[in-house]
Amino acid sequence: QVQLVESGGGLVQTGGSLRLSCAATTRTFSRYALGWFRQAQGNEREFVAAISWSGVGINYAATVKGRFTISRDGAKNTVYLQMNSLKPEDTAVYYCAADFWGGGKTDYASYDYWGQGTQVTVSS
Repeated sequence: QVQLVESGGGLVQTGGSLRLSCAATTRTFSRYALGWFRQAQGNEREFVAAISWSGVGINYAATVKGRFTISRDGAKNTVYLQMNSLKPEDTAVYYCAADFWGGGKTDYASYDYWGQGTQVTVSS
């Protein structure tokens, strides 16, 4: 069982930055791929970024590539999402997810554990 707790969301102006954190409660953090997904009101949940269990495999959605950076810290059992050059269309609830021995997949069905989400709002 893995518990995931996101933090770092908030309100930011267009062009601003936020860093989301997701702390995992597990003794086997290094065996999990971690992903970030988001869901805007009225929309389906969509993939944002993912990092494999080894940290070697990293994937980004085309809409965030070049602006967002995913990273992981094994010593802190935490995965981060650095978000720069934010746009109003980035407004959504952002969810962290974990996939055992995963390669950083982009489909949410591959992930076994989910956090409760953190709201990101980008004002124009």
